[in-house]
Amino acid sequence: MKSSTSTRRSATRQKLYEAAVTLIAEQGFSATTVDEIAERAGVAKGTVYYNFASKTELFEELLRHGVELLTAELRRAAEETAERGGNRVDALDAMIRAGLVFIDRYPAFTQLYVAELWRTNRAWQSTLMMVRGQAVAVVEDALRLGVEEGELSAEIDIKLTAAALVGMVLVAALDWQAFQPERSLDEVHAALSLLLQGRVGGCVRPQ
Repeated sequence: MKSSTSTRRSATRQKLYEAAVTLIAEQGFSATTVDEIAERAGVAKGTVYYNFASKTELFEELLRHGVELLTAELRRAAEETAERGGNRVDALDAMIRAGLVFIDRYPAFTQLYVAELWRTNRAWQSTLMMVRGQAVAVVEDALRLGVEEGELSAEIDIKLTAAALVGMVLVAALDWQAFQPERSLDEVHAALSLLLQGRVGGCVRPQ
């Protein structure tokens, strides 16, 4: 059981994550100050440095924390599908929905994550690549098992297909939020599900 001190520290770090991700999404990393992060989180400036050595470390841990949350949600979706007796395509479909739910819950983090993937001069680039690999690996596992069990075509490029599926969810979700906010999560999921069923799961053409 966590001690009360550990619980308080976790709650404080969560406040700092949320404040930092919102501010950095609004005005960029360089323009965001530690003072602003502390003020938005409702804590003293010293509290930021007690929990993180620098703003850079805070942001690096923010990226790690967010992607690990996403990875856990994807893994949970796959496990729950297996418990219900679903197949591998069902698991992939459940992961698509889990990804959409996550992005809908944390839109500012998702914007930052996608933006940082394309930067190569950041101190946290190696950390970002490592945690990205963990998220994609969950999808790779489902694809690999599907191929081994004969459910999916052996011609599938597992690594590239996994990256494509993750990228599809990220980009489609951001497009949904920015340009088609009137659509429901169910509608977006249904559209991506059709792509999955047709392209990865295979489709039967009418005679």
